[in-house]
Amino acid sequence: MPIRLYDSLNRELKPLEAHQKDGVFRFYNCGPTVYAPAHIGNFRTFVVNDVIRRLLELEFGKDKVRHVRNLTDVDDKTIRRARDEGRPLAEVTKQWTDKFHADCAALNCLPPHVEPTATGHIKEQVDMIEVLLRKRHAYRAPDGSVYFRVSSFQEYGELSHLQERELKTGSALAGKPQTADADEKEDGSDFALWKAWKPEDGDVKWPGPDDAAAGRPGWHIECSAMSKKHLGDNIDLHTGGVDLLFPHHENEIAQSECCNGVTFANHWYHSEHLLVDGKKMSKSLGNLYTLDDLKAKGFSPMALRYSLLAGHPRKQLNFTLDGLHAAESALKTLRAYRAALPAQGGTVFVDQPVLEALQDDLNTPGALGALFTAINHHKPAEVSAEHFDRAMFALGFDLQAAESPKAAAPAEVEALAEKRWAAKTAKDFAAADALRKELATAGWSMLDRKDGYSLEPLKK
Repeated sequence: MPIRLYDSLNRELKPLEAHQKDGVFRFYNCGPTVYAPAHIGNFRTFVVNDVIRRLLELEFGKDKVRHVRNLTDVDDKTIRRARDEGRPLAEVTKQWTDKFHADCAALNCLPPHVEPTATGHIKEQVDMIEVLLRKRHAYRAPDGSVYFRVSSFQEYGELSHLQERELKTGSALAGKPQTADADEKEDGSDFALWKAWKPEDGDVKWPGPDDAAAGRPGWHIECSAMSKKHLGDNIDLHTGGVDLLFPHHENEIAQSECCNGVTFANHWYHSEHLLVDGKKMSKSLGNLYTLDDLKAKGFSPMALRYSLLAGHPRKQLNFTLDGLHAAESALKTLRAYRAALPAQGGTVFVDQPVLEALQDDLNTPGALGALFTAINHHKPAEVSAEHFDRAMFALGFDLQAAESPKAAAPAEVEALAEKRWAAKTAKDFAAADALRKELATAGWSMLDRKDGYSLEPLKK
């Protein structure tokens, strides 16, 4: 059965196909901006992309998949962080690149075959901008910046279906307010390909395209240039979070197709947002978690990976700490089952229903359900270890990874928790609420579960 994924452009399920003569499947996904640790919402997208990568390898073969994921190491955020910390840009971005790599490894994400950086591909970006200038798809602004002329690309908006949302060009496009550089543009919808140097950029600048000023590339051109360099003018699949669909991916299509004269990507796939306790993640709400935050609470990276796959990637997923507890329990079951499998033999192939679910629009909750249905109905002696491991590979579960030890609560905190649980059981809710506040003052959160309660240190 071929892998079928929803195509955000055509809004239909389509099989994934390698379109070039060499049979290599070309796959690009947008990577992180390396100025801070990636949060679990970011990692939902990266884990989903990792499952796609694994499926592609099973479908086409490891040597027939070429996966590129970029690193954005120059933009407003990275420059601002370097300026605020008084450090060179390269030093700041290396710190957070290393952290991103460590988190990816902990989550058992396969490294991309190529991981290009924006600063390492300035020439490629300048070359593309010069082509767009010659073709009159771009123009120089009075300050020396270069902008893409959106009106020159009639297909603009097809990916995000702007026309159906009755959005028009100009400052009203996508409901965006006027930007500080609006006076430099011919039209409010045009976007920057090259940004002229400003004093707040410090020493971050490169020679510009043709007669443009020295400066730095715009965010959107970075991905187009790196994809072109490492995958060619036409790629088989482009993925990312739904937050990148507009304007980033819309702009990628416009500049790539106007420069190269061919379809940029044959298939587009976007994963949805992650909610935390039913709310959008934000620092102000205190619900923006990194992997380190969750490890400090005693959860393993594999539990996070399991939780991020528990909901369909094209639907919003509500992340909770209770869900992490359930994930740890599920992984414990899988580890015990794997340990009981015979070294040889076993005629039941549990990977088949798992792969069928994943091949059907990346139905990860369906795959998990199929896996547990299979192991609940078959004794370990009946199951093929080889095929069980194949299912684990597809889902990316490393059952050999150590479980994170739970943070041990002090005896006085445990005593408070016991008193609160007793009060709640007795339906003395006033006392229970008062004891919960005492626990919070002591730096602990008490999570009520169906089978009891658990204690977690509060996020600092």
